[in-house]
Amino acid sequence: MLETLPAARPPAATLRTRSWPVVAAAMFVCGWGGNQFTPLLLMYRRLGGYSALSVDAFLGAYVVGLVPGLLLAGPVSDRRGRRPVLVAGTAASALASLVLCFGADGAWPIYAGRLLTGVAVGIAMAVGSSWVKELSTGDDPGTAARRASLCQTAGFGLGAGVAGALAQWGPWPMVTPYAVHVVITAAVPLLLLRVPETRPAAVGGSGGLLRSLARDLRVPAPARRRFRLVVLPMAPWVFGSAGLAYAVMPQLVDARVGSWGLAYATALTVLTLGTGAAVQPLAKRLQGTAGTRGGRAAVTAMAVMLLGVVLCAANAQLSSPWLAAVAAMTLGAAYGIAVLSGLLEIQRMAGPDDLAGLTGVYYTLAYAGFLLPTVLATLSAWFSYQAMLTAVALAALGCLALVVAGTRGEAAG
Repeated sequence: MLETLPAARPPAATLRTRSWPVVAAAMFVCGWGGNQFTPLLLMYRRLGGYSALSVDAFLGAYVVGLVPGLLLAGPVSDRRGRRPVLVAGTAASALASLVLCFGADGAWPIYAGRLLTGVAVGIAMAVGSSWVKELSTGDDPGTAARRASLCQTAGFGLGAGVAGALAQWGPWPMVTPYAVHVVITAAVPLLLLRVPETRPAAVGGSGGLLRSLARDLRVPAPARRRFRLVVLPMAPWVFGSAGLAYAVMPQLVDARVGSWGLAYATALTVLTLGTGAAVQPLAKRLQGTAGTRGGRAAVTAMAVMLLGVVLCAANAQLSSPWLAAVAAMTLGAAYGIAVLSGLLEIQRMAGPDDLAGLTGVYYTLAYAGFLLPTVLATLSAWFSYQAMLTAVALAALGCLALVVAGTRGEAAG
């Protein structure tokens, strides 16, 4: 008899390339868990009887978990490996939704669940983006960045859409959205255990983990001017645009949509993020057309952002649900171009030992923009939304000027 030879194993590089979708799936489910709460804010006020201050505090708990997740998870994974950190983050995302299922019984499960959700999203964004890039062996760097940002955006959008629809029309609105997320997330940590590790745990280390943390969060000296004039002015607008589209716009037209407020807010969220996902191939082409350092995508993102904010300022006077939808699409396009171009900028600046750390810094700056709706709500006691959004448009114009100056200055040099 002829002896049957065992099938040849694929090369290690092939296994790595085939594994990135599993990491992208982890980013997707963590993004789903992070944004499923956004359209439910109105539900907690109407059905749970929570005040506007309490709902803002729920959002604050998310940020409290998000920032350390973004800033610490990346450097830890640079030193201890991507796999254990992202497995823990994905498991935390499922656990967070399980805790949120008990939110009908009181506020503390909501605080705890949102805190855990923030940690999970921070880990997924900082570690997942870096791991997808490292697993995309042989692919164009822009393709790897687009994969990460697209899966993250899809998770944000579908999570909000499904949760909002279940809360509006499904049974047990304070439980069902979270139960669905637990179900789709449960198997992902196990799948991650089979993904090849790209950053094996370091033995010993120079100066220990705490000292290396500061080093990983520092922008390399040759890239600091580019960071200050391109990334820094643009990053807060990534989620600032999202906050304007699906947190501020629904408030401005609430009286016009009546009992459909929850469904309308959900639709704006999906429209914003769906547009953001759809334009990302264009963002990649813009970056490629301009060369590796041209910055055309960043300038385009801020120009579209300015247009979206101007539409929001106009709608503060008109209160039109249709104009709000147009503004959401415009801001979604700006979001999609900005999040991808910013991620590409960071990946070019970082070395292999600080990629996840600088990615965390970038997303922390981006999430700072999500505070914009809270700032506007606080100032609304003294100023009209039309006046405040006009001021926001002027700020966007100033940031656009900085980005243009930064890209032109480097191109000239």
